[in-house]
Amino acid sequence: MKKILLATLALWVSSAALAGTEHYVRRDGNHVQHLKITRIGDDINASMDVDFEPNGPAEADRKPCSAEVSGDAKSTGDNEITLRRQIEGEARHCSLKITLGAEGAKVEQSPECGYFVGGICHFDSEGKELIRVK
Repeated sequence: MKKILLATLALWVSSAALAGTEHYVRRDGNHVQHLKITRIGDDINASMDVDFEPNGPAEADRKPCSAEVSGDAKSTGDNEITLRRQIEGEARHCSLKITLGAEGAKVEQSPECGYFVGGICHFDSEGKELIRVK
């Protein structure tokens, strides 16, 4: 009984050692993007949410918006993760290509992600980095 308890405890501790969550944030005026990546062993889960309020006179007539996409992600290369979320009732997917750097992450969205966002909202980081929160 003691061996089983120790083996269970060792397995729990080793999987906890391989678990981790990273947060990345980008703020551009009234536009906020937040990326969360959770790793448990080889499993990766990612979520991204955005909250946009109009910035300056160019967006004065636009409405605020917020959106979120989340799900299982896959490592698609060195420092690259892809989150794919199927559009409900369709065969198309929203894909977020996440490139991780030393201190941040860049996000590129597929055109199909427009299903999840509207107005001035978007998941794409426009070539700029979301800064890693420590």
